[in-house]
Amino acid sequence: MKKAYVFPGQGSQFPGMGKDLYENNPAAKLLFDEADAILGFSITDIMFNGTEEALKQTRVTQPAIFLHSVILASTIENFSPDMVAGHSLGEFSALVANKTLSFKDGLQLVYKRAMAMQKACEIQPSTMAAVLGLADDIVERICNETEGVVVAANYNCPGQLVISGEIEAVNKACEALKAAGAKRALLLPVGGAFHSPLMEPARIELYEAINSTHFSNPVCPVYQNVTAQAVADPADIKNNLIAQLTAPVKWTQSVLQMTADGATHFVEVGPGKVLQGLVKKISPTVEAASC
Repeated sequence: MKKAYVFPGQGSQFPGMGKDLYENNPAAKLLFDEADAILGFSITDIMFNGTEEALKQTRVTQPAIFLHSVILASTIENFSPDMVAGHSLGEFSALVANKTLSFKDGLQLVYKRAMAMQKACEIQPSTMAAVLGLADDIVERICNETEGVVVAANYNCPGQLVISGEIEAVNKACEALKAAGAKRALLLPVGGAFHSPLMEPARIELYEAINSTHFSNPVCPVYQNVTAQAVADPADIKNNLIAQLTAPVKWTQSVLQMTADGATHFVEVGPGKVLQGLVKKISPTVEAASC
């Protein structure tokens, strides 16, 4: 039996997240307090007491989800993953969980990533849309045929793909996708086109930060979004992490590969239950739960 630990990305946040950990676990409390000191502002106050709107700010959302996930993982008894993966931002949580990154370095990179992505969103008005009920190749073809920048961004599970790009191009693609038989093609309440070429300014900014950060040899492989393959070499992990900003999240492909490599139990670590639902749709024979 192989156990895979998976870590959620943006969108899983909720008001009050992490508060129970802070109040009931002294080791978790120390890490939350350390996070406030590292960031230079009280992210814990926003997480525990802030509104949904306050938590939606990218500079808050990304480190908040990272902290909830990583600190929760640190409280798991006999934590010994055979493999890890994370959805988009969750890949950073996975890299702390498998000892590639230290807590401090992981948090600092996530915050830099959030700020760089926020800036990229301000440079170019852009958006994302969820497409339900169409085969991946049809979505890809329509994106390719649509004028402007619009690409497949998140392969979440069979029949659920997120597209990303310029606002006009995404709207045009949505119309064409509905005409092609999509059950839904729905704009998402996000501030920009994540995992598309429009994130290039953020990729350039993060390149320097990632390359100047120490990455250790992991205790188990990470299945990275860009390749959907097991990766253990720190240099390869760095390159894939940089490429992730402008490349699609191959979540369906990653879960299928983890299953093929022997994963029978998937445990979601962090806020929400989005990933365990996706895992069950991708690989119905495996067990999926949250901790």
